Amino acid sequence: MSDQHEGKGSCLCGKIRIFASTVNKSISGCHCQMCRKWGGDPFLVADCGNDVSFENQENINIFSSSQWLERGFCNQCGTHLFCRLTENKQYFIPVGIFEQPKDFIFERQIFIDEKPTYYCFANETENMTEAEFVAKFPRPTA
Repeated sequence: MSDQHEGKGSCLCGKIRIFASTVNKSISGCHCQMCRKWGGDPFLVADCGNDVSFENQENINIFSSSQWLERGFCNQCGTHLFCRLTENKQYFIPVGIFEQPKDFIFERQIFIDEKPTYYCFANETENMTEAEFVAKFPRPTA
């Protein structure tokens, strides 16, 4: 059984269709303050590499939330579509967007050092602090 598959999905209003040729079945939950502020809770995403395409991409607004990360959302319904590393254009897409999310496995939590105490996941996961995550995906230098 492969740990990757193709993925397709759409935003809430259906204006934007997403096609990812490589979706990692291992999902991550991000606890950073920006993700929690953006979505109101931890951000559960699949790493989709950089072979991602969009139908009706003129309806996508992009917000540069930091020097190293951009966030895309539908300008019609507001659906959060992706976080994208600015340097290598690697996409992290919310798992709820995909039409067939049945094979996903929750394996990792990042920015675990920023997780508030008012919630806790029951899954056994790899837990990475902000420093550990940044070491794996370095931020570009100015």
